[in-house]
Amino acid sequence: MAESKVILITGGSSGIGYEAVKNFLRNDFDVILPCRSLDRSKEIFERLARDLEPEFTSNHLFKLNTPVMDLSDLNSVLSFSSTILKSFSKIDALILNAGLQYTGSKEPRFSSQNLELTFAVNHLAHYLLTNQLLPLLMKSPNPRVVITSSEVHNPLTPGGRIGESAGLGDLSGLDLRPIVMLNGLNSFNADKAYKDSKLCNILFAKHLSKVIKERYFEVPVIAWAPGLVIPRSRDGFFRDSRKYNEVGQLLFAFVARDILRITESPQNAGKILFNIATQDKYYITGFKFYTNKLVNLFRKVFECSETSVESNNKELAVSLWNMSKHLLSDLV
Repeated sequence: MAESKVILITGGSSGIGYEAVKNFLRNDFDVILPCRSLDRSKEIFERLARDLEPEFTSNHLFKLNTPVMDLSDLNSVLSFSSTILKSFSKIDALILNAGLQYTGSKEPRFSSQNLELTFAVNHLAHYLLTNQLLPLLMKSPNPRVVITSSEVHNPLTPGGRIGESAGLGDLSGLDLRPIVMLNGLNSFNADKAYKDSKLCNILFAKHLSKVIKERYFEVPVIAWAPGLVIPRSRDGFFRDSRKYNEVGQLLFAFVARDILRITESPQNAGKILFNIATQDKYYITGFKFYTNKLVNLFRKVFECSETSVESNNKELAVSLWNMSKHLLSDLV
């Protein structure tokens, strides 16, 4: 009997990640779904049991693990990683899907280590998690890494052109305390902070592919952009941004989702994520970037795409990698 494949996915308690988790369980994968607290872990476990009923048998329950990990606390990431390294013999797919955005806030929010929260969660925590679990990932016969990014990392895309563009400069912001904007500017911009974190995702993925090849062997490192996903529920990606402009967010959601119909549903995006993480056709070694591209009203095409000009800067990718490593050595 073949050994079950193990999926570790961050950001699996809501939105795209949650829909992907349902697909993993339906297809008999072992799933590690970290949650930020014991209460959240219990809540998600019970919710999945309800949502998958009657499919959710005792066998599915056995295959679902919901340990605690708070991505806003690097010590929690280390503790979680230590537990996983002791408890599992391999990871077949590492999915870095968690992300937050709090556009509309005039003031930065900070992690447990006094880092601007978008950078701390969307990049640095995932950088730490990946490096901790890389030996376990490489014990899989066919490992892959999947990173949820966004087209907004690219100033030439429709989303990337709205507002201030992504841009890391010389990363001088990483030398400041507290760390707020990565380019070192004093004025905080929550929307730009998110775009910058998505640029970090691409730079990280590209250099990670190189590092894995040098240390082990070449594997797929896949970054992808799900498109504009706006659920009808109050959870999911925009839950933090709604706190700062609820009326504006509701109006935007209604126009984009219900009138223009340019959005993607969490269910479809979750299925795409499931496919990327499991299907053989996506097992192409090296770095690849895919976008769920809107080609015209009502029609999207999921295809391999180019990343931004800045994301192709190899020296910047190396600097981000090394400065992230140095920063972690000071913090944990």
